[in-house]
Amino acid sequence: MVGRQPHDRIRRALLLVILSLPLMGIGGIQALFAPKKDPWPRWQTHDPSSTVVIDHSVWDGLLKRYLSTGSDGVNRVNYVALNAGGRVALDGYIANLAAQPVSTLNRDQQLAYWVNLYNAVTVRTVAEAYPVASIRDIDISPGLFADGPWGKPLVTVEGESLSLNDIEHRILRPHWDDPRIHYGVNCAALGCPNLATAAYTGNAVGEQLDSGARAFVNSPRGVAFEGDRLRVSSIYAWFQSDFGGNDAGILAHLRSYAAPELRTRLERVDTIDTHAYDWALAATE
Repeated sequence: MVGRQPHDRIRRALLLVILSLPLMGIGGIQALFAPKKDPWPRWQTHDPSSTVVIDHSVWDGLLKRYLSTGSDGVNRVNYVALNAGGRVALDGYIANLAAQPVSTLNRDQQLAYWVNLYNAVTVRTVAEAYPVASIRDIDISPGLFADGPWGKPLVTVEGESLSLNDIEHRILRPHWDDPRIHYGVNCAALGCPNLATAAYTGNAVGEQLDSGARAFVNSPRGVAFEGDRLRVSSIYAWFQSDFGGNDAGILAHLRSYAAPELRTRLERVDTIDTHAYDWALAATE
């Protein structure tokens, strides 16, 4: 009997989840399966007095050369051209970032560093596998049920092997506790907030994240009314806890970035009806 107790606990936990599903709503169900914040204390170290500025000009130049905005407002990468003419520069930029003693930087420099590193590694990962229909098709993560490239260590910083999940869910989300992180990091999908057309910099990272938030919230990928029904990006469901933990918190967040007309419509609703996300690759044809 003692040996069966762990299995009994697992069965009871699964039963509790199943019975709770009707009460949780779409957002709560999807949030169950999203990565949780898992603070890695080793990356809390920083130097508030540091005046060191990381040079992101190479990444900025790559974005300006290989990223374009479509008529639908979506920023897409030209992976064919990048592979032909930009990979050496991209690899060099990532290597240069990886060699930086990031723990000695101030917090704004660190924030720009981690967001740029995440995005650059994502673009390189897709470029290496291109052509693919979706980043989710790059199944290189360890684990039987792994999906996409997010769980595989792809870069080493200060002797630590890091995956994209480590950067987002163990460093950025827990140590900054800022919902705007979701507008900065990009997963190469059409449904994602745009990959920024300029590199993030320590002296402007707050304004840049605000700009990304406004752009996404006011795009149909972020928020849209279908008749009287409110549809929002699935990002707000997956990471509900980062946006207040419920529909009221998400709506308050959306209103704070919405343009006047959209804000007025959002003020008239108190629930979210549905969520959507497009995983197709944000790439030029």
